[in-house]
Amino acid sequence: MKIAMPKDGEMLNQHFGQSKSFLIATVENNRMVDRKEISSETLQHNHAGLSGLFLTEGVSLVITGGIGQPALNALKEKGLEVIKGASGKCEEVLEKYLTGKLDDQNVTCNHQGEHHH
Repeated sequence: MKIAMPKDGEMLNQHFGQSKSFLIATVENNRMVDRKEISSETLQHNHAGLSGLFLTEGVSLVITGGIGQPALNALKEKGLEVIKGASGKCEEVLEKYLTGKLDDQNVTCNHQGEHHH
């Protein structure tokens, strides 16, 4: 299984659509066996492009903080599972997920067309 998480340094980025990079963690037997960071700078706010990138990478789950409804819809339309409302260091968030301690908080963002860069 591969899991994507938006990064802001070591932290999980709280604004999915403004993430410049994503951690792609490969999980086997309930532990991370590989990790890589991919750039998404050319895809910021390109929801279909991000979901396509994740599919190319073999991702099946996205763990994020806040995410707008258009981005969430684009991920779900591609069959990706999404856990929203996570926060903290990416490694710690992944560990919470692997130990069954991470629940979807049903958090979405509504910027009503505004994009803050």
